[in-house]
Amino acid sequence: MAPFLEEPSTRPAYSGKPKIDGGILDLPNKKKHNIQYEPGRTIVEGHGEYEYDDLRPAFPDVHWEPLTEVPYHDRGTKGDPQFGNLLSDATNIFDYNPKIGTEISGINLAKLTDAQRDDLARLISTRGVVFFRNQTDLDIDAQRELGQYFGQLHKHATTSVPRRGDLDDVHVVYTDEKSKEQRAKFAPTFLWHSDVTYEVQPPSYTSLKMLTGPPRGGGGDTLWASQYAVYDLLSSGMQKYLEGLEALHSAQIQADGTIALGRTVRREPVVTKHPLIRTHPVTGWKSVFFNPGFVTDIVGIPKAEADAIIHYLNELITTTQEIHVRFQWQKNDVAFWDNRICNHSASYGFAPHRRHAVRVASQAECPYFDPNSKSQEEEMNARYGLPKVNKDGSGQSNYND
Repeated sequence: MAPFLEEPSTRPAYSGKPKIDGGILDLPNKKKHNIQYEPGRTIVEGHGEYEYDDLRPAFPDVHWEPLTEVPYHDRGTKGDPQFGNLLSDATNIFDYNPKIGTEISGINLAKLTDAQRDDLARLISTRGVVFFRNQTDLDIDAQRELGQYFGQLHKHATTSVPRRGDLDDVHVVYTDEKSKEQRAKFAPTFLWHSDVTYEVQPPSYTSLKMLTGPPRGGGGDTLWASQYAVYDLLSSGMQKYLEGLEALHSAQIQADGTIALGRTVRREPVVTKHPLIRTHPVTGWKSVFFNPGFVTDIVGIPKAEADAIIHYLNELITTTQEIHVRFQWQKNDVAFWDNRICNHSASYGFAPHRRHAVRVASQAECPYFDPNSKSQEEEMNARYGLPKVNKDGSGQSNYND
């Protein structure tokens, strides 16, 4: 459990009389700092009258029919390639790094026009994940309405939904001071995942709003990894090899965990086969479509070979820093990402703070691969005149940080 502070007490007022402290005269004009700081400690917020009580987690005992394929048209295909509609209201925009992650200021997600929403979809498709601070107007109903613009909302078969009772297509992230520590239950690579990729139509545009969380520096950050960039890490021979393979994505692990907790699995678990390399319908770029949390096998090759590929992709996704972005949440912040091209992982170490967020995810197309599509790096290097990346490992070099 991380150390923490209680609410700070008021400092005693200066009496006006000089004091002797360690042989040094403490004079009235000596500058005093008013910053309270303890290394690694942050103030824990109290939650006596909790404003989001209706959005706390519930696990209804209900059963749903299997999902069937629904029509999907990606709104990002109508977006402006320069994002002019969306950025007309922006006061600032910056990328976290060249591969993934963008933050925009001045945008109110609850008041976007349809043209701005289309631009937003295109930007998320391009950058993987886009961050918006202090979205106080985006309540859960507005968040759902925005998600529905992009596609039919996904209803999760095992995780919690809000207590309110009419929000079955909202996923609740909730940990408080009474929750048990989870770190020892999972390998760090397993915590990286893309949401519900075992579905026939896994989600595309996915929003997560932080309702309550640790103060800055209190932990609970989320990390994302670009699967466009994972594809570009591979040699051309490995790219071609993986383009011909399919992986099995299984819901069984989640279902088994839910049953072990005595909760209802609301829809029967499925195992679905998807291409290991997919093409994005908006950018036309290739990406790896791999999920450390749900991929159980690769079809049509020896198990030892499949295990080696799974291990290798796990390592690339979880340890390649230049394909990662890390977001330090604050209250009412929103992250909007494309589940088709990103893996993500929450970070632990924020106890005893409460961490409460709500997620809305739109179902996308059935994953497909177009052999004529390009890679992100291939297109961007050509656009900006960058040199071709050397992938043969040759040449003499010293590591330089």
